[in-house]
Amino acid sequence: MLLIPALLGLALLVLPLLALAVRAPWGRLGELLTGDAVLPPLLLSLGTAALATLACLVLGVPLALLLERSAAWPLVPRRLLRALLTLPLVLPPVVGGIALLLLLGRRGLIGQGLAAIGLPLPYTTGAVVIAQTFVALPFLVFAVEGALRSTDRRGELAAATLGASRAQTFRLVTLPLVAPGVAAGAALCFTRALGEFGATITFAGSLPGVTRTLPIASYLALQSDPEAAIALALVLLVAAVAVLVALRDRWLPGVAG
Repeated sequence: MLLIPALLGLALLVLPLLALAVRAPWGRLGELLTGDAVLPPLLLSLGTAALATLACLVLGVPLALLLERSAAWPLVPRRLLRALLTLPLVLPPVVGGIALLLLLGRRGLIGQGLAAIGLPLPYTTGAVVIAQTFVALPFLVFAVEGALRSTDRRGELAAATLGASRAQTFRLVTLPLVAPGVAAGAALCFTRALGEFGATITFAGSLPGVTRTLPIASYLALQSDPEAAIALALVLLVAAVAVLVALRDRWLPGVAG
C-alpha cells in the first residue's frame, strides 16, 4: 500500500533532474560554458563560494566547538543556541536577504555607519560573500559538531595532563581528529554557497560581473536563452552530485548506502 506513494515521491525527486539531463544541449555545452552568458557568472560564483567557505571555516569551527560544549549548559540557553544556528537552514532565503539589508544596508543598523566611512556593502561582491556565508554557515557548524561529539577525547585529556594549553590541544589534537568533519562541512558549504539565490539577489542584486552569480544568471537566462539557463543549471547539479557522492560516508548518519 505504501509502495505507490513512495514511488510517486521518488519520481517527484528524480524526474525533474532527468528532464534537465534529457533536454540539455550537450552538443553546445562547451560553447555555452565558455560564452559571455555563462563564463562570467561561473567564475564569479566559484570565487565568492570559495571566499564564503573560507569565512565559514574561520567562524564555524569555533561555533561548532561552542555548540558541542554547550551540552553542559542549562537546557534553555543550550536549546536557544541550537535554534539560532539552525534558523538559516529553515528561514526563506529572501527573508535572510531582507534581514541582511536591515542590518548592513545603507540605512541599516550597522550599514549606515559603514556607508558613512565609504564602505557600503549592498550590491557589491562582498555582499554576495556575506549572503552565501549566512546561508552556508550552519552546514559547517553541524558537520564539525557531529565530528566533535564522536571523537575520542582521551587524547585531549592526555595533552592537558602533559601541560599543553587549550589552544595547543585544539590545534595539535582536536583539529586533526575532526579534520574529516571539517572537510565534509567545507564541501557542503561550498555547494550551498554556489547555489544560493534568494538572499543574494535581495541583498546584493544582479549586477553583471559584480553580483550576478550562477543561480541568478540561470534564472535570468531562462527568459531569453533557455539553453544557457540549462547549462548553468547543469553546472550546479553536477557540483551538488559530486559533493554528495564524495561525502556519502560522512554526511549524515544513515545516508551512506
